Amino acid sequence: MGQKLLEYDRVEKILYVIIALIGIPVNLVAIVILSRGKCGLSTCTTRYLVAMAATDLLVLITEVILFQIKYHYFNWSFLSITPVCSVVLVLRFASTDCSVWFTVTFTFDRFVAICCQKLKTKYCTGKTAAAVLATAGVLLCLKNIPRYFTREPRYIIDNVPWGCGTVDSYFTDPGWVAYDWFDTVLTPFLPFAVILLLNALTVRHILVASRVRKGLRGESKRENRSDPEMESRKRSVVLLFTISGSFILLWLTAVVNFVYYQITAIGNDRNDSQYIFQYVGYLLRNLSCCTNTFIYAATQSKFREQVKSAVKYPLTSVLRLIHKSAP
Repeated sequence: MGQKLLEYDRVEKILYVIIALIGIPVNLVAIVILSRGKCGLSTCTTRYLVAMAATDLLVLITEVILFQIKYHYFNWSFLSITPVCSVVLVLRFASTDCSVWFTVTFTFDRFVAICCQKLKTKYCTGKTAAAVLATAGVLLCLKNIPRYFTREPRYIIDNVPWGCGTVDSYFTDPGWVAYDWFDTVLTPFLPFAVILLLNALTVRHILVASRVRKGLRGESKRENRSDPEMESRKRSVVLLFTISGSFILLWLTAVVNFVYYQITAIGNDRNDSQYIFQYVGYLLRNLSCCTNTFIYAATQSKFREQVKSAVKYPLTSVLRLIHKSAP
């Protein structure tokens, strides 16, 4: 391992701890606050956002804590027993897939709500959101179960299998090769394409609708009248674009790295800089599980109010107790 890679490894160890320390509390806060339903959001939107926060939390637990932090700080532990790390592998990929595809389902729900008024009343409901999320979650979990059988022990110590080496057939067997390509297309290439397409169609619809409303209202170029309906619509899509935009930006490095790796076919002959680029992609991908709560706080005033109330509640409770106990 080169000097540059060693230096990055030391930095990465610290960064993953920071991601866990920040990401887990903020996602728990988002789940609690959104679940109360007092943020002024529709039931279907709330369910999508809660599901996204929950899967982001699972990614932080399985990918960041049980894999990355375990690798850097507790490389040989109970989690290194082959059946255990094989289960962790399945959970890592399943939670990541759910995190990505719940973002896609949320994007599609907002696309229908903004661009398909006739379908909106039937599709954008709490029951539909629950059904979509449950179906997607079950299918993605089932899709990752075969991963359990891609691992084999590296060592056998006192009849206990240790380590999680990849079986040789995974790289040569046509079935496993097809499975690997299907997995790569499913996450994240297809979500990238779907999110970009839906956002482009949403922007186009908003621009067309804005011109039509301005024409109906008889606004001239010199006039600057406010349109409450258009302002409300603009605020509602800010949440959509910030969430999907954050996903695209933070996953982009990992996607570029994969494309470059497939085109050049350099395998394990990569230099330190190429390895660091790959690891940065993984780091940013995991960082994406920490950003949504901050996006809610930045774009949703009622969410900010609920966070402030939650922060103030312990202090106000103590002050009430002191006031009551005072003579």
